[in-house]
Amino acid sequence: MLNVGLTGGIATGKSTVVRMLVRRGARVIDHDALVHALQEPGRPVWNRIVEAFGRDILDAEGRIDRKKLGALVFGNEERRRSLEGIVHPAVLEEAQRERDRIGREDARAIVLSDIPLLLEVGMQGLFDLILLVYSPPETQIARVMKRNRMTRDEAVARLKAQMPIDEKLTYADLVVRNDGTMRDLEKRVDEVWQELLARERAKRVQGPGSRA
Repeated sequence: MLNVGLTGGIATGKSTVVRMLVRRGARVIDHDALVHALQEPGRPVWNRIVEAFGRDILDAEGRIDRKKLGALVFGNEERRRSLEGIVHPAVLEEAQRERDRIGREDARAIVLSDIPLLLEVGMQGLFDLILLVYSPPETQIARVMKRNRMTRDEAVARLKAQMPIDEKLTYADLVVRNDGTMRDLEKRVDEVWQELLARERAKRVQGPGSRA
């Protein structure tokens, strides 16, 4: 089984690439979806977050209001670390259970862990390789302006809130470049899929503990 950390940047087309890879046979663990599930009312993570930040972060139905919680931790390093200390270990544990389950079903599976902030939180060492969905910054800006109906300044501010996409390139083992047509993207995804298959085979030959 090949464990791939997949990441990108705002408006790079990561979700589109994930769907294309799934059609080719990849399995996906969506870390954002795990976070949402773990924060459902009554679950241990929900309880710990409410204990740490109070019931004012809940909406009328008792669910965690992400905007209210975000407002509390934004710009406050201590609160941010407290929240990460609750959420991150639980998500990693749940993701590992999911990987184990997939591995029991298919020992040759290629598992994509979809993590938007993978590099920002330093998780790259957890995977056999890092796959980056890349678009040049100017392409990102244009897409954000169109998709979110933002001014250029607003779009640039969104990009500045993340690690620069060109900096992420330095961490990537494989890159899907997405700045052309859908046909171009399909071709690039095909090439990357073949490389992932080859690396999965190589990992099986080399045995456990080898980095693909």
